[in-house]
Amino acid sequence: MLVFSKAKLVFLSVPKTGTTAYQAALGPHASMVVSDPPELKHAPVFRYNRFFRPALEKFIGPDLEVIAVMREPVSWLGSWYRYRQRPAMRNHPNSTAGMSFDAFVEGYLQGKRPGFANVGSQAKFMEPQKNGTAVTRLFRYEDQRALTAFLEDRLGCRVETPVLNASPRAALELSRGVETRLRRKCAAEFALHDSIHDDGRYTPPEIGSVG
Repeated sequence: MLVFSKAKLVFLSVPKTGTTAYQAALGPHASMVVSDPPELKHAPVFRYNRFFRPALEKFIGPDLEVIAVMREPVSWLGSWYRYRQRPAMRNHPNSTAGMSFDAFVEGYLQGKRPGFANVGSQAKFMEPQKNGTAVTRLFRYEDQRALTAFLEDRLGCRVETPVLNASPRAALELSRGVETRLRRKCAAEFALHDSIHDDGRYTPPEIGSVG
């Protein structure tokens, strides 16, 4: 998570959306960089609302703009699948080495997800809170130009992101049946991604609608 006090801007770090690269690029311009532990670096809206927002509003002021990045849902799961194939995960119970992408997604679709597929939900990460706290602008991971243009305009600096945390290459094609089940069970994820406009406007998920 990045906080820019003068710009009154908070950049939440959705896992597997390139936010580590943005932290590297924008860290020198930020008033606060939360990079560890992962539970705080990747604080979702509900955790931001509970632990960070009260202090930030007290010392920076109200009306903070909160932005985030969302990745196309199949690509997002593919990034987790590839990330857990890296050599450092060898012999770890959550490793996906030797596993097909279909098997990984089938694990994700289970009611009680196995450890290797227990990677959360982007829609749940973005779920608004009852007090109105929500992501105010949401950008597609696939449209880096829109996000970069917004940040450069808002922060008044050039944004050049390095390539970091690259995962091993792997085939990410799903069988028709598995993809159909994914789109049906995780319809909120696809609807949220489809609702994003180039300027960051989007349709927030309804409170309590994301499982």
